[in-house]
Amino acid sequence: MGEPVLRHSAARTAMTRPKVALVHNRYQQPGGEDVVFSSEAALLAARSHDVVSFSLDNAAIEQMSRLQLATSSFWNRAVHRELGRLFREARPEVAHFHNTFPLISPAAYYAARDHGVAVVQTVHNYRLICPAGTLYRQGAICEECVGRATPWPSVVHGCYRASRAATAVGAGMLAFHRSLGTWNNLVDAYIALTSFARRKLIEGGIPESKIVVKPNFLAADPGVGEHAGRFALFVGRLTPEKGLETLLEAWERLDGAYPLKIVGGGPLEALVAKPRQGVEWLGRQPVGRVRALMRDASFLVFPSEWYEGFPMTLVEAFATGLPVIASALGSIAEIVSDNKTGRLFAPGDSCDLAAAVEWSLSHPRELVQMSRHARQEFENNYTAERNYELLLDIYRRAMTRAA
Repeated sequence: MGEPVLRHSAARTAMTRPKVALVHNRYQQPGGEDVVFSSEAALLAARSHDVVSFSLDNAAIEQMSRLQLATSSFWNRAVHRELGRLFREARPEVAHFHNTFPLISPAAYYAARDHGVAVVQTVHNYRLICPAGTLYRQGAICEECVGRATPWPSVVHGCYRASRAATAVGAGMLAFHRSLGTWNNLVDAYIALTSFARRKLIEGGIPESKIVVKPNFLAADPGVGEHAGRFALFVGRLTPEKGLETLLEAWERLDGAYPLKIVGGGPLEALVAKPRQGVEWLGRQPVGRVRALMRDASFLVFPSEWYEGFPMTLVEAFATGLPVIASALGSIAEIVSDNKTGRLFAPGDSCDLAAAVEWSLSHPRELVQMSRHARQEFENNYTAERNYELLLDIYRRAMTRAA
């Protein structure tokens, strides 16, 4: 069975706009999910939807005991009660959830059902099929828990925060709600960010008929650049799974023949701060500065070595007309079209990455064409207007299913 087909028309868009409750568990270190939550709230409000928001912040975890945190992860009674009151008083047609782990908990879905509210869940990571949420362990892709009723291998390996106890909480929560039928019966529509992620969710037991693909989007157009700066660009968190070692090894093979600017911070700062020929580390930079660099760069290098969700960095690059040299892995290989919006190379292979860079430098005409295709990809798939059409259709699909 293929992906559900989304159909749009001016008549349908003109239909009554549903009232939406947006629900999200904010992270201690703000990231892409927090940005998407805020962006979608603004997207709906700008199009005359009545929007109510409910969020908790993981900073509250610091004040909780291990027992309180574990209990809340399985079923947060206070959230169930508070959301029940919100749904009863605000009377939204749709409750759109982003992150619910660990404080909001799946109890929130039951509060929605109790009040006849359709449930939509955006799946930003792989937590529904992997307690760590990453499908990545000890420097490599890991799918040992995918499809298991009880994801016990994750506990053995201590996949979440390198703690067996913490992992056991997440694994237990997944198994408990799988046995209750929560994932199959309480959610009316799942939003996967890519077709790759959709396939993984299906492998993990999420009902195929309920999963629709809707990518992330960029709220404001940063504009197309001239790309005359004659340098390569990396933007991202400096962590092992982002492929930093592969990137630096590739540049050593290139003997610094083409400048590389690295933007970001994280655990591997010492590695990128080490003086290297042709490599400049700029540290963390504000969004405006990053987009200016994208408008000036020749291409973006994205050497990630794990299953990414939907990196906003790629959307921003396409919006500026910046081609991407990326690892051919998971969703990345779906987002970046080889020889059209960029070049793909074998994950973790510094020789192949260096070869992709050399090819790009020796084919300037093709690089210009890739720049045009990248911008077209943004205009076709990642604008606010296109995303709104998809989102509205998903809401209506969920409301029909919940009725």
